[in-house]
Amino acid sequence: MNVFSFVEGIETMQAILFILGLLLLIVEAFMPGFGIAGITGLALLVVGIVMTARNASEAFVMVMILLLLVALMALVILRSAKKGTLSRKLVLWSAARHENGFSASADTTSLTGREGIAVTILRPAGTGEFDGQRLDVVSEGAFIERGSKIKIIRTEGRRIVVEPVKQG
Repeated sequence: MNVFSFVEGIETMQAILFILGLLLLIVEAFMPGFGIAGITGLALLVVGIVMTARNASEAFVMVMILLLLVALMALVILRSAKKGTLSRKLVLWSAARHENGFSASADTTSLTGREGIAVTILRPAGTGEFDGQRLDVVSEGAFIERGSKIKIIRTEGRRIVVEPVKQG
């Protein structure tokens, strides 16, 4: 008995199931989704094996061949993900750098040293007004009354840190 005698027993329906199953696995590999295509592809392959195999040894050989094909496909996909077309689609190769004019937040370093008035109570966060411009500010833990004079001592990105202006 030939080990690959099951190939002779494959009919049209089983061949269609195998081809559809493999195609669905390829679709799942290149267009990842919720796994519906991959799970359906595996199910079609298993049904094709069950319909084709005449005994357990044939089913075992077919499963091994299937695993080999899936492993080869995984290697091709991993290679493509690292160097090929898939890597150009999945990996963002450009960066939004400050030198290129991109900024995640406004540059507030020029505000350091400006004096204004606390529009709200700062405990420690609140609103301050500086030359007619309202800004969200934070004190360094100190409670600052509404209407108090405040001064911007530093900025950390969007965070503007203030302290009360000492009288006299």
